[in-house]
Amino acid sequence: MSRPKISVVGAGNVGATTALKLAESEVGNVVLMDIVEGMPQGKALDLMEMGPISGYDVDIVGTHGFDETEDSDIVIITSGIPRKPGMSRDDLLSTNAKIVRDVTTEVAKRSPNSIIIIVTNPLDAMVYVAYKVSEFPRERIMGMAGVLDSTRFRTFIGMELGVSVENIHAFVLGGHGDDMVPLARFTTVAGVPITELLPKDKIDSMIQRTRDGGAEIVKLLKTGSAFYAPAASTVEMVESIILNKKKILHCCVLANGEYGINDTFVGLPVKLGKKGVEDILQIKLTKDELAQLHVSAEHVKELTQRIHQLGVI
Repeated sequence: MSRPKISVVGAGNVGATTALKLAESEVGNVVLMDIVEGMPQGKALDLMEMGPISGYDVDIVGTHGFDETEDSDIVIITSGIPRKPGMSRDDLLSTNAKIVRDVTTEVAKRSPNSIIIIVTNPLDAMVYVAYKVSEFPRERIMGMAGVLDSTRFRTFIGMELGVSVENIHAFVLGGHGDDMVPLARFTTVAGVPITELLPKDKIDSMIQRTRDGGAEIVKLLKTGSAFYAPAASTVEMVESIILNKKKILHCCVLANGEYGINDTFVGLPVKLGKKGVEDILQIKLTKDELAQLHVSAEHVKELTQRIHQLGVI
């Protein structure tokens, strides 16, 4: 039986680290694609040479073209320019939308039965571009966002309480941006809501830090953006799909009536299995929580409207 084929388009920090995490997980063979001369081949060879020491045994191929990605089971798109200090996610819109459009066109042509995971920012709008261009059903196209936002929230809670992050489950909905919606009452430490463990001002501070999580790292790095946690978040999604784990993860998916949101990609709790998005969980939210989620969804809708105005799709 042949191994699943997972293609990573974009071999920069996020893409290369994703390829490494995929190799370590041994869920499938990896194709690493990028247009920069020699870069994907060099990184792929380096990763192959790491295998005997790290104990993984998978094929990793570097390429400049899309032919090697043909018949992929999963395609991860990380292509695009990174966010720079002082640059909002919205500033990335036009350039990255064109890149994602062109990449998705090639992917859909060569791997029409694949599941596509978008990592490129501004994420929610980029998933919309890929959805429109690929014409894939909504089950097979999604964005990595809530997994990353949730793990950041978990990290800050663990740091504050001095407990293992393994005991923490965080709940973050909405767009991958300044108006994401971390929900404290559904966020628990060993089953206990953090609202029972921390004062409101501490929780509010951690929620804001979660919203600013990407910008905080961009500011510190000065010449790049986060890549370790985004890569690990992406691979958690891949593992749930390939191994049919049916994990409940917060992913950017197309809402068609769920939570009163229509025709908009937004972060929601979903069951991920071999078919992709197998279910969207509908949790009863308070009026305030639902209002925040709708504000976040409206912001995404504004971005998608601008993409149409720019004539990208």
